[in-house]
Amino acid sequence: MNFETTQNRNTAIVKTLVEKLDASNASSLKSEFVVLNKNGVNTIIIDFSATKYCDSSGLSAILTANRLCKEASGKFILCGLNSTVGKLIEIAQLDKVLTITSNLEEAKKLI
Repeated sequence: MNFETTQNRNTAIVKTLVEKLDASNASSLKSEFVVLNKNGVNTIIIDFSATKYCDSSGLSAILTANRLCKEASGKFILCGLNSTVGKLIEIAQLDKVLTITSNLEEAKKLI
């Protein structure tokens, strides 16, 4: 399994368990977000602490989750980014669009 999901009512925490989030596994992450949304989840925290690399497919999955949460009047929070993934998000200027915290504890405080 590439991801671990913990759900509590309308909130879910998704932990990536892959070193690389790329075209080989990003579609299953995107599917996970869609299923959560269909089940009434409107707030998602994604913990990226295990992921060292992310490509455009991974960014697309992240943006999908952000859009689904916004459309459901919820929150999307990204946490645990390493410097490489953080830099990619900055280059794509997604740091201006996404809510990002340094760790899971900080993310939980924002809910």
